[in-house]
Amino acid sequence: MLIVQKFGGSSVADAERVMRVADIITRTYRQGNEVVVVVSAQGDTTDDLIAKANEINPKASKREMDMLLASGEQISIALLAMAIEKLGCPAISLLGWQAGFRTNSKYSNARIKKVDSERIRAELDKNKIVIVAGFQGLNKYDDITTLGRGGSDTSAVAIAASMHADLCQIYTDVDGVYTADPRKVPNAIKLDEITHDEMLELATLGAQVLNNRSVEMAKKYGIELEVLSSITQKPGTKVKEVTNVEKMLITGVAKDTSIARIEIVGLPDSPGIAFKVFALVAQAHVNVDIILQSVGRDGTKDISFTVPEADGEKTVAALKEYCERLGVKTINCDTDLAKVSIVGAGMETHEGVASKMFEALSDANINIQTISTSEIKISVLIDRKDADRAVASVHSKFFDTDD
Repeated sequence: MLIVQKFGGSSVADAERVMRVADIITRTYRQGNEVVVVVSAQGDTTDDLIAKANEINPKASKREMDMLLASGEQISIALLAMAIEKLGCPAISLLGWQAGFRTNSKYSNARIKKVDSERIRAELDKNKIVIVAGFQGLNKYDDITTLGRGGSDTSAVAIAASMHADLCQIYTDVDGVYTADPRKVPNAIKLDEITHDEMLELATLGAQVLNNRSVEMAKKYGIELEVLSSITQKPGTKVKEVTNVEKMLITGVAKDTSIARIEIVGLPDSPGIAFKVFALVAQAHVNVDIILQSVGRDGTKDISFTVPEADGEKTVAALKEYCERLGVKTINCDTDLAKVSIVGAGMETHEGVASKMFEALSDANINIQTISTSEIKISVLIDRKDADRAVASVHSKFFDTDD
């Protein structure tokens, strides 16, 4: 079998953990498997590098930040290769560009265009364990680029897809995917299996186990993922296209506290207004989530939508001039919000799911500001201070049952 294993920064944070990871890898290798490993920067290395950059120039260009941040993974892969050699197995470390990662030129948040895996295949054919620096690639100018938050997950899935791997294992500091964050909800249940669609929704809605881009890629190319812990080494959660178990009503509860709601009050109630508003937002490279438009009255209407909190001010700035020309005086940006969501393919065939969620929030005396639904998710916007209570109450309503 060809197995791709990814280890996050906490898994290789110090020498002891590096040796523990090396042991996992060499045991997999000695079972007769071909092994490609993707590694993140050690522990808080990336944060430390960002802090160093800010000491020199808080407004450093994204190109130079990519050049700096990519060095963290270079340290990790070399140390891990040394650890594997110490355990008696052949290994070679490769930077992103050596492993064939080609990206676009959007520094700090690049997208993978292709993976030329010939070098990886050549090293595997020499019976070596190949260790690849995650989170990075090379653009058409031969500049180093980084893939943004969770980029090592995406690197691992990209290798698995390009090489038609049999399994892609994502080792983290938790031992699988839970119905809620086990650090916040003590009675959260670990799932044995979850579909790509459900995992993608949970990742997009705030669950931090997997990066949503990596899940999207795994779904596209039919890659089976397994999320498991590098510390406990117990069986984890399989993320696959079809699960064999009887569908649970919902699969999980997630929260996202890093959102902002943009409200535009008093837009003309005429054709093309919504198009113009969201075209300007798109030109500012901002992703929009929940959209709500009021019923027009007195010749005007209101539009509100959510964006990542970090893009709130940028979004207002992109809309300000246009709205002023229309005579709109009110553009609000509210960041004191949280989005709480339930996800599950089972809700498609069960009535009353929404009312059950709303009952849980009512029981906790939490006010719902906005509601958004799809076939496999229901999201609500609430006050940020209520987020943890909301997750706990909703989780109890769906999972604390003897039925």
